[in-house]
Amino acid sequence: MARRWTEAQQDALEARYRDVRALTQALAAPLSDADATVQSMPDASPAKWHLAHVTWFFETFVLRDHVAGYRPFDPRYAFLFNSYYEAEGARHPRAMRGMLTRPSLTEILRWRAHVDDALSAALPTLPAVARDLVALGLHHEQQHQELLLTDLLHLLSCNPLEPALFAPPSGTPVDLPGPLHWIEGREGLVEIGDSGNVGFAFDCEGPAHKALLHPHALAHRPITNGEWIAFIEDGGYRASAHWLSDGWAWLREEGINAPLYWKRSEQGWTRFGLDGRQPVDPAAPVTHISLYEADAYASWAGARLPTEAEWESAAQNISPLGGVQLEGPSCPSPHAAETESALTQMFGDVWEWTGSAFRPYPGFRPTEGAVGEYNGKFMSGQFVLKGGSCATPRGHVRASYRNFFYPHQRWQFTGLRLAKDL
Repeated sequence: MARRWTEAQQDALEARYRDVRALTQALAAPLSDADATVQSMPDASPAKWHLAHVTWFFETFVLRDHVAGYRPFDPRYAFLFNSYYEAEGARHPRAMRGMLTRPSLTEILRWRAHVDDALSAALPTLPAVARDLVALGLHHEQQHQELLLTDLLHLLSCNPLEPALFAPPSGTPVDLPGPLHWIEGREGLVEIGDSGNVGFAFDCEGPAHKALLHPHALAHRPITNGEWIAFIEDGGYRASAHWLSDGWAWLREEGINAPLYWKRSEQGWTRFGLDGRQPVDPAAPVTHISLYEADAYASWAGARLPTEAEWESAAQNISPLGGVQLEGPSCPSPHAAETESALTQMFGDVWEWTGSAFRPYPGFRPTEGAVGEYNGKFMSGQFVLKGGSCATPRGHVRASYRNFFYPHQRWQFTGLRLAKDL
């Protein structure tokens, strides 16, 4: 059932629509048509496709279905820029999105402007159900803002010139953090998941339900690059005893010996980022690791990955605003000031792998209609990540947020926090 919208909420939605759409284009502003067209792997999409797909979402589910007399900018785009909505019919194969040299980036931007004008004009008179779809579409676009950056990072890493999209960050180096400290978690029955009473949430975040937590503790911060280097130097990528069977097979087949984008030279380890190739900062959180690698590190450290319920329960009273801002090179930063008596860096540095499968909560029901395909159909074979990364837009993360990826994937800003039983 659609909620009732107050006048203030309608005004806020209009402002939010302008801001989110503008940020997407600002992120794409440095790109040439070639930059925006190429696809570096099937898991990634071209920047141009991201710009188009989020526009297709608004044109299809809001303008087409809820604005009388609206005519699509180009009916052919429905085939090109549908992602996975089976109810919307056939679509261009995902692995061939990089073959779409036409329409041009300029034409895609014209389409975006057309849809923005039409939706802005319609917003004041849209029914509540359509406004709900606009709100969903904006959170959907924020997801694609993050994917836009991570897919560009992978694309640029495939170029032997290793070009930078942003200038390197400036600032004083931060000293290595001290040793890990353990923060005892809640025990017994706790409530997790979205209750539907506060703000926006995707359908997979609910319903709220009880989870049983056994005595445990979480590390007060994520694992750093310096700690990961110690894992490498101790033979962590060569010791099968620490690895899941599937992970060990993946490591050997792919020749994995370090996080994605890392290289070792006589001068030490470097990493590639949107600011080009830079020395690995030992004080920054490690990132671009798979679940297999995170689980192996946890085994090597005599610990384990937290469960989703443990992580969410611990984060419920922590503000998610800190550090989540799309600025500059979008890479996790070391934190100069730490408190060892509380959890730190829970939001906005790296997505933290959990040991929990992405499966439906008790009582979960997909949304009716095509948008019901948004999350529910992917609840198989993937694991939950929590917390948001340096590339996640401000205001887009919360304790109940459930990101999910397959265990071998690591082109996102993925890291880990340790947990242990007590």
